[in-house]
Amino acid sequence: MRVTILAVGRLRAGPERELIDDYTARAAASGKALRLGSLTEREVETPGGADAESDKVMSQIPKGALCVLLDEHGEQVRTRVLAERIGKWRDSGQRDLLFLIGGADGHGAAIRQAAEDGRWPKIAFGVQTWPHRLVRVMLAEQIYRAFSILAGSPYHRD
Repeated sequence: MRVTILAVGRLRAGPERELIDDYTARAAASGKALRLGSLTEREVETPGGADAESDKVMSQIPKGALCVLLDEHGEQVRTRVLAERIGKWRDSGQRDLLFLIGGADGHGAAIRQAAEDGRWPKIAFGVQTWPHRLVRVMLAEQIYRAFSILAGSPYHRD
């Protein structure tokens, strides 16, 4: 299963970029043995607001992909539960799993509609509002942590 973070906006060089690159490299090292492949990150940049961004993101989603939206109104999911879900999606034959991070105004209408129709789950990192560049880092770490849980690694401690 291919796992991708698909985020609106560009992340410049700096500590956040270094952390994301570190976590994606770690995930790649553990993911292959788990049939998860590597964790990749793709960026989509488009001016014009949430709906234009949403259309651009939708055009980047492979057919049949399962998308998980990062949304402040989403479900707060414990790390072990996220790991279990990733494992279940993998075991069900899901080929592509994408985690979507919207722009400054959130997700546009097309993406919100897919979530409201029940096609795609939404998760949140708590009730606070987080800067997008930190959400990317936290998401990359959580995906790596989920991989490590599935691998039986001692990285995660309850």
